[in-house]
Amino acid sequence: MRRVKKKSIAVFMATVLLICAFPITVYADKISELEEEINKKNAEKEQTENEINEKKDELEDLNETAEGLKGQLNKLNADLTTVSNNLAELEEKIEIKNAEIETIESELEEAKKVEEEQYAAMKKRVQFMYEKRDYVMLEMLFGSASFSDFLNRNDYIEQLSAYDRKQLEQYKETRQEIEDKEAQLVKEKEELDELRASVEQEQNHVAGLVNQTSGKISSNQNEISQTEAEMLAYEKQLEAQKNDIANLQAELAEERRLSALAAQSAWRDISEISFAEGDRYLLANLIYCEAGNQPYEGQVAVGAVVMNRVMSSVFPDTVVGVIYQNKQFSPVASGRLALALAEDHATAACYKAADAAMAGQTTVGNCLFFRTPIEGLTGTQIGGHIFY
Repeated sequence: MRRVKKKSIAVFMATVLLICAFPITVYADKISELEEEINKKNAEKEQTENEINEKKDELEDLNETAEGLKGQLNKLNADLTTVSNNLAELEEKIEIKNAEIETIESELEEAKKVEEEQYAAMKKRVQFMYEKRDYVMLEMLFGSASFSDFLNRNDYIEQLSAYDRKQLEQYKETRQEIEDKEAQLVKEKEELDELRASVEQEQNHVAGLVNQTSGKISSNQNEISQTEAEMLAYEKQLEAQKNDIANLQAELAEERRLSALAAQSAWRDISEISFAEGDRYLLANLIYCEAGNQPYEGQVAVGAVVMNRVMSSVFPDTVVGVIYQNKQFSPVASGRLALALAEDHATAACYKAADAAMAGQTTVGNCLFFRTPIEGLTGTQIGGHIFY
């Protein structure tokens, strides 16, 4: 008898250890997965932070380039203003030079005209004197009162001829001076024209540099805007990653709490549970609220979770106490359970599942929790619920 008793005790202890170990293993696996996921998210966050730092450096370089280009553009605009002013001064000088050339051309025309008139008059006098020489000499001879008067008249004729030649030479010299001045003015104008062409070329060159630099500034501003947009996207991504990590850490903390809770749990046998008169009614309606649209196996699973908690030492030891424990079952907080109880919404399947659970049947082992599936959560999935 003692051997049988010892053997029974050993089997019972092994069963208790197995029961206790099951949820602990589930929590350990979940904690490991969460820690791995948090490490992964932290690595992604670090990569995003590196991307943000790189974008900040790139943005700083772009802003420095922008400042340099703006300074270069200001200098080029100042150079362009100077060149344009020089060109305007040259245009004014050329205009003045053209007016001087027009004036000197008029003077030259007048000088040529006077010279031609003087030459024509002198030519006529010479021709007259040559053709009427004998007559003039006789006229002078017979018309003179005395030989002295004759010599005076002859001297007058010679002086007149000398005057004509002198005037002609002066007119020629005047014309030559005007022609030289005209040539000088034309030369100066040509030099001004060449200088203007050079300044216009310089103006076009500087204007081209201005346009080129303006284009670079525009391109630089586009790069700055693009980099700022990329950095903003990375910052939003970083914020999302931080939120994900915070949520995962909160979930990890909860899983650790649940793991510690399960580790501390001692379990009773179903035969040790005393049921109140309304427990079946209450459990069936809770099953309806939580899993009324789930398969029968899932409905039994919800009832088994309630009963597992009743058997666990860390939860209330009654069906009523487990179901109405603060913030444990959402239909209680939302009022759906109260409505279901008032009108008895539980179906025949829900009552059958409640009877099975209260009899010690389970489709999810010793799981204490269930919820809708989330990424990374492991356990037994039945229908739309994960049991763990």
